Amino acid sequence: MSRAVKKCSALITIIMKNERKKPYRFETISKLHSILELPKPLHPLVSVIDFSKIKCFDDSQLESVTYNFYCIALKKGFEGKMKYGQNSYDFDEGVMTFFSPGQVISTEIIEDLKLSGWWLVVHPDFFNGYPLSGNIGKYGFFSYSVNEALHLSDEEESVVNDLMKNLQKEYSARIDKFSQDVMISQIDLLLKYCDRFYNRQFITRKSINNDLLSRVESMLKEYFESDKIQLVGQPTVKYLGDRLHISPHYLSDMLRQLTGQSAQQHIHNALIGEIKILLTTTNLSINEIAYKLGFEYPQSMNKLFKNKTMLSPTAFRKSFNSN
Repeated sequence: MSRAVKKCSALITIIMKNERKKPYRFETISKLHSILELPKPLHPLVSVIDFSKIKCFDDSQLESVTYNFYCIALKKGFEGKMKYGQNSYDFDEGVMTFFSPGQVISTEIIEDLKLSGWWLVVHPDFFNGYPLSGNIGKYGFFSYSVNEALHLSDEEESVVNDLMKNLQKEYSARIDKFSQDVMISQIDLLLKYCDRFYNRQFITRKSINNDLLSRVESMLKEYFESDKIQLVGQPTVKYLGDRLHISPHYLSDMLRQLTGQSAQQHIHNALIGEIKILLTTTNLSINEIAYKLGFEYPQSMNKLFKNKTMLSPTAFRKSFNSN
């Protein structure tokens, strides 16, 4: 395996996972260009990198990295199998990944991996004074772990490739007073298309998501049947995501696409079900039920139950007993 392929793998074939090793921090885009042995960036806050032009070398310190800027990558032309985290990709088309500043990114070396495509890196300061500065946080894919990368169809890959080429063309042109406006407009358009494609992915991968839904329901049932709620409290979205090896944002997005409700709402529904069981099958007081199900205050349980059922726990118990 060549040294060039190894370092490309270390920098670009990336997975999100916990690492004890202190990550190598790229504070500036200039530093990234230097490590990749590219010419100095034409702008200190933004760069459009052609993967096929990167000269890479093996460097173990780059197995765990963090960037001080946004990274949007379109990787294509693979030879070999890609695997991120716990999951191997089941799509052969172009793959996109998105990372926010400060995320720790680890590597998995893949034998004989060859990469091409585009890498857009943008410092948050580039968006200052533009609506995108506040709006970029609405794109959930920036907080996803990488096993939730965007898998592109041929048509979608063509759209993204054209947008990246336009960005690279504008980036390489002589800078004038319109350059930043134009580039930010193009980045905004790119993100909007990616958002559309992500929603398509939820639909095309529906069978996988339905399996996740079944696993969520099973995990919640198991949680309430065990003594976890007394030991560690009520189940959280993070707990479910960690067990499924996906991020809380992705889990909520998937459930919302399938059922119209977020992961937190599914947890609340499960809690309501448990409250109803205890109200109708035991003589426990309302306060005892609340503490048994991990509520710090009975009033919190009463409020949640009434919001979901339009009845207080006491009224529900009475109505059930009167039937």
